[in-house]
Amino acid sequence: MNLPNKLTVFRVILIPVFVFFMLVNDIPGAKWYALTFFCLASLTDFFDGYLARKNDLVTDFGKFMDPLADKLLICSALIALCSNQRFPAWIVIIIIAREFTISGFRLIAADNGRVISASMWGKVKTVVQMFTVIMLICDFNDVTGKGIPGDGAVYVIEQCLIYLAMALTVISLIDYIAKNRDVISSFK
Repeated sequence: MNLPNKLTVFRVILIPVFVFFMLVNDIPGAKWYALTFFCLASLTDFFDGYLARKNDLVTDFGKFMDPLADKLLICSALIALCSNQRFPAWIVIIIIAREFTISGFRLIAADNGRVISASMWGKVKTVVQMFTVIMLICDFNDVTGKGIPGDGAVYVIEQCLIYLAMALTVISLIDYIAKNRDVISSFK
């Protein structure tokens, strides 16, 4: 297993640690630990792709597992944020539905001997989702640290990021389906 693939596996291993700190409020500074593990996992996403392309280490495992690791990380984060009332459940459902749909497409394509890599829209969507999660974990709106909202501008920025993430989710789904119509035609 090459280094980019090891980084992808490491990202998957970090997910339960991140979720633990997202959901446990009894540990002082838990959100900052969660933020640290989420940022570390997100950085592995950048570096595994960069190293794979730069050193010609792109593998079918990486093409399949890297987007799956991203989905697991993002979906875990969104569910945790939803349980903390930081992210609307209906948007989480849309995002997760998109991820299941794309995973289904990839499985069908793989069954036909084809590996489908992430598209540019999918990569942009992932970056925006990761940035949105980081902003929501930081909770800059709670300037006192005691659940008291601060400046309304931060709330507006967070809401814009949430809806941008949702819009990019839908756009990337449409782009993915349009570019891979032949996978749909393989249904019998």
